[in-house]
Amino acid sequence: MSSHREAPAISKDQVADSTDLYAFVSPDNPSSVTMIANYIPLELAPAGPNFYEFGDDVLYEIHIDNDGDGLAEITYQFRFESVLEDPNTFLYNTGQITSISDATWNRRQFYTVTRIDSKGSHSLGSHLACPPCNVGVRSTPDYAKLAAQANHKLAGGTTVFAGQRAEGFYVDLGSIFDLGALRPFQNLHLIPLPPAPGVNAPAILNVHSIAIQVPIDDLTANGRRPSGVTDPHAVLGIWTTASRQKSEIWGPGGGCSGPWVQISRLGNPLINEVIIPIGSKDQWNMQAPVDDKDFLGHYEHPELSGLLPVLYPGVFPHLAGLKASRSDIVAILLTGIPSGIIPGFQNSTGSGLYDFLRLNVAVKPSSKPSLLGILGGDLAGFPNGRRVFDDVVSIELRALAGLTYPLVQPTYKPDKAAGEIYDLENPATTDVAQLKSIGQSYLSNFPYLDYPHSGFSTPSKTP
Repeated sequence: MSSHREAPAISKDQVADSTDLYAFVSPDNPSSVTMIANYIPLELAPAGPNFYEFGDDVLYEIHIDNDGDGLAEITYQFRFESVLEDPNTFLYNTGQITSISDATWNRRQFYTVTRIDSKGSHSLGSHLACPPCNVGVRSTPDYAKLAAQANHKLAGGTTVFAGQRAEGFYVDLGSIFDLGALRPFQNLHLIPLPPAPGVNAPAILNVHSIAIQVPIDDLTANGRRPSGVTDPHAVLGIWTTASRQKSEIWGPGGGCSGPWVQISRLGNPLINEVIIPIGSKDQWNMQAPVDDKDFLGHYEHPELSGLLPVLYPGVFPHLAGLKASRSDIVAILLTGIPSGIIPGFQNSTGSGLYDFLRLNVAVKPSSKPSLLGILGGDLAGFPNGRRVFDDVVSIELRALAGLTYPLVQPTYKPDKAAGEIYDLENPATTDVAQLKSIGQSYLSNFPYLDYPHSGFSTPSKTP
């Protein structure tokens, strides 16, 4: 949900609303890259009888730029089709679902996967079954089995999954949208309240995920795994989009026709929510990364950086005096980090200004990952791609608060609070295992996001 309900138009079209994008070298298969595009924000697990599903009339795509021009050299397309077994019942399922081929599952969904590259369009798989939503202990008694059946092995070592998962993004939504409050030090806020532990609002929510794991040499420009982090072919730019056809006719005999129009887009997390102003959000969603120079000023002078000293009087005195263009934010989000800034690392795609996840596929998965990614000394984490557990809220807040500005201006001294922003329970931890205390868990293998919360078993309160 790093991009949930982030623009006026897309907030009214949830099945096309891209909520999160992840891209990382697969820890259990390091010769491959896993890309996960999440859609449909804020899914309540008990939301039946018409449970959530992908849009049959939406074109979902994951794009890869492997030469730094801001355009896609490779695109994976996903189209869905819903099949109704019995139109004469109101039920999603008429009995237990013990297999994704069971006739007791009344409203099923299938999809096709197509790869588009310089050689044309290639069908990788068709009539691939999604799993059902996790209805409850009676309807879906062995959900892990159902989910495993929906992991489809395709030719050439590619694996895909599309279906419901537990929300992997964790953030105190209720607090941070309430005038930028962070509960652990909200006593310092302009409107103070006693300090309190953060609340992981999405901990009981689900999402719909499109996950694809692809061999690295199927993604690089030269068709080979890079020799090292400085290899010019090592960095990929990745983003996801959703599109609808231009014309739609309602009523008998109606349908969709015409060219596809992009209506949703996501690269780096939180950008259209926090960086782009509300009057431009719909425009941003409809354009390609190659045109992101139009929004450069919002990256150079992010609004939230100016608001933090106002919302927390006296807490960010150095940030309040920082009037210079934020070239550190531009580097992190629009151009990538060049060699020489961080020892042993780079994810630069050149001088072009493009907002997408930049992943250096030569960086190996970390054996001791930090939730804070590169800020925690872990070069395999955000903003080098994005893993499912990376704490992107804390990372980006710390950057916007000035913690990363010394990368481009060594004489700048960040405010102490810039290194302490952390919106969950334990301000000191960077350990992935600690996330269990706030209701977050993940799988160690594909598709990495955990099984969705059960409609029957979901608690009424977040941890």
